Amino acid sequence: MTFSISGLLDGLARLSMPIWARAERRPAFLHVRSSKLFIMLSVSIATFTDIFLYAVIVPVIPFALETRAGVAPERVQYWVSLLVAIYGAALLAAAPFCGWFADHTTTRRAPLLLGLLALAGATVMLCVGSSVGVIIAGRILQGVSAAVVWVVGLALLVDTVGEKEIGQAMGYMGLAMSLGILVGPLLGGVVFAAAGYYAVFAMTFGLIGLDIVLRLVLIEKKVARKWTDMDEIPTNDIPSVSDAGDVELRLQQMDSRSKRADTAAHDGQSEGVQAEDHSKSTSLRHRLPPVITLLSSRRLLAGLWGCLVLAGLLTSFDATLPLFVRNTFGWSSTGAGLIFLALVIPTLVSPLIGKLSDRHGPRWFVTAGFVINTPFLVLLRYVTHDSLSQKVLLCALLFFVGLSTTLVFAPISAEITHVVEAKEKKSPGLYGTNGAMAQAYGLFNMAWAGGTLVGPVWAGMVKERAGWGTMAWSLALLSFVTAFPTAVWTGGLITRPVRRSMAQQQNSAPLNAEC
Repeated sequence: MTFSISGLLDGLARLSMPIWARAERRPAFLHVRSSKLFIMLSVSIATFTDIFLYAVIVPVIPFALETRAGVAPERVQYWVSLLVAIYGAALLAAAPFCGWFADHTTTRRAPLLLGLLALAGATVMLCVGSSVGVIIAGRILQGVSAAVVWVVGLALLVDTVGEKEIGQAMGYMGLAMSLGILVGPLLGGVVFAAAGYYAVFAMTFGLIGLDIVLRLVLIEKKVARKWTDMDEIPTNDIPSVSDAGDVELRLQQMDSRSKRADTAAHDGQSEGVQAEDHSKSTSLRHRLPPVITLLSSRRLLAGLWGCLVLAGLLTSFDATLPLFVRNTFGWSSTGAGLIFLALVIPTLVSPLIGKLSDRHGPRWFVTAGFVINTPFLVLLRYVTHDSLSQKVLLCALLFFVGLSTTLVFAPISAEITHVVEAKEKKSPGLYGTNGAMAQAYGLFNMAWAGGTLVGPVWAGMVKERAGWGTMAWSLALLSFVTAFPTAVWTGGLITRPVRRSMAQQQNSAPLNAEC
């Protein structure tokens, strides 16, 4: 069974290759198409496409549910929240499979192309759907395609830039996501008001076409090495140990560590016993599925929890903000789209936050983001009626909410890479020659999907039953509580530097980071 599954996966990957790749001919513009910049651009545009198609119908769907699907006005909030949650549920279900699939194919390209097909199918269903059932099916397929983009795209970024620059790379991906959230509702609301429902989806098909071209042109670095010598690739472009294609480097490091272990074993009988016990422990860990060893890390669990809460906070506004401004200020779909400008504009500094996180570590950026978010979420309860001052207050509060969430996204995304790298360095070869980076980001996407599933339902139901103010302070409380586990474990156990200092004073070996 294992052999047949592996063969099927490799066959799909090979079928996704263009003719020149299967013919072993050197492709044109190889260095450009496999460069770090081009790969980051392609992944960022794939992210933008996915988020744009998700966000473009946010201001449209409340109106479309009434006019196209015949939903009663008093049930619109319920169905809006449910549709956002369905997207999250599909993402949650598909993410772990996408991670396993990506780690068992020879390239990341095959699953990316399959994800694009799912995205195109979802867009067609949402475009032509005139019933709640068809719209639900479209959202499910859209969630599956998002799982592919985020799991495989993030793993491809790690393969390309390595651990030292992953924060900045995640910042650019976060910027693409922010632009998608910004442009999607804005264009969706404006185009829907001016030209109608089908004009909104006409934009999406053009964007999917561009995405198809980029995914076909892209060449992964490990594939490009078939035509280039390693010496021709700059040192800072060589992927880290987690690169699934760099098998030779892995084996060399494993062999080196093995030789050092053998040498140490002959220094004394007691050390030999310890080495044997360690070997048994390591062998047991190697036999466990990667997902199990990853989930045994408190550091990773803290990162996943932070991701879940961040996604929940962001998507809670998708489910409630358009209807709130319509009912409070009497705004149309255009205004419902424009209000997201205040929430998303601060996220344009995401690459800078990612770069600073690479330099100084993610702990205090993530913690500060959740703490700073708290008072501004609480103050949303004071937006209660239609006036110019209330509109200005809402925009200002949403701006600072967006700024605080920006402090969290890139560092918490890069933290997943840091955890996997730390485990690999501690136990070389722990995840085999293919590594487990895609599976780790599968868990990341499951957490994100959990947030997109819980956040809209939480916010929508609380707003419907207890009002906008109660919804706001409940989200603030969640944000504040999340700051504690992220402060303790993000970037490694917070007491590690103190323990290391004490160990060094006692002439002991430095203690390993909690990973």
